[in-house]
Amino acid sequence: MLLAKRDGAALRVTLNRPEVRNAFDEDVIAAVTQVFRAAALQKDLRAVVVRGAGKDFCAGADVRWMKRAAGYGPARNKKDALRLAAMCRAIDDCPVPVLAGVQGSCFGGGLGIVAACDVVAAAENAVLSFSECRLGILPAVVSSFVLPKIGPAQARRYFLTAETFGAAAAQRIGLVHEVAPEAELDAKLEGLLAWVLRGGPQAVREAKALIRRAAPLPLERRIPLTVATLARVRSSPEGKEGLSAFLEKRPAAWVPAKGP
Repeated sequence: MLLAKRDGAALRVTLNRPEVRNAFDEDVIAAVTQVFRAAALQKDLRAVVVRGAGKDFCAGADVRWMKRAAGYGPARNKKDALRLAAMCRAIDDCPVPVLAGVQGSCFGGGLGIVAACDVVAAAENAVLSFSECRLGILPAVVSSFVLPKIGPAQARRYFLTAETFGAAAAQRIGLVHEVAPEAELDAKLEGLLAWVLRGGPQAVREAKALIRRAAPLPLERRIPLTVATLARVRSSPEGKEGLSAFLEKRPAAWVPAKGP
């Protein structure tokens, strides 16, 4: 159902239901939420990599779960929606960078997972869709995470048409950062991970937190926040080590032996 394994400083999380194109149900949602909440407590963790087993990243909600949900009333539907929101938020709240590699199909709630990630690479032949309206529902929960990525203008098209689109379009609208041939997707993702691991562990955490804190603030509040953050981090042991390494033309203490 879900695989989670530490690989050095990274945690590799794999949606492992290839027989249903990694579609999720309430059990998968609970498992993903639990894994990411636990990951947030690992002080030595530096990155999370999310993949889908087999040919597809995530086809959205499991058809069998959807059939059961067809008979639910508003109270149960609200409960399920809150669980989906909690899963996406657990990914979004993770204090270290979350990277995703998208191959094959990625529909509906699967794009909620993608939108909650920090860095996304996709195979050039991947097929994506906010398909909910074709099913008589709507991408309501995932919109909390998708809208900050693609904005209302692009949502007006892709939410309302529920059309399929490719990796190039996903990159153009801001949902995906890198596109690669499918055979090169693993290498592309590992290259991005290597860049993350070259950064100071605390500096990277601070940078992710700062983006979230500073982005919604007006300029007069944003500047004091960013100045105070830089002053604190620059005078930290990690900040001092980074500067010393630069001046001495050597790798910083946290840089892996191999990197880009």
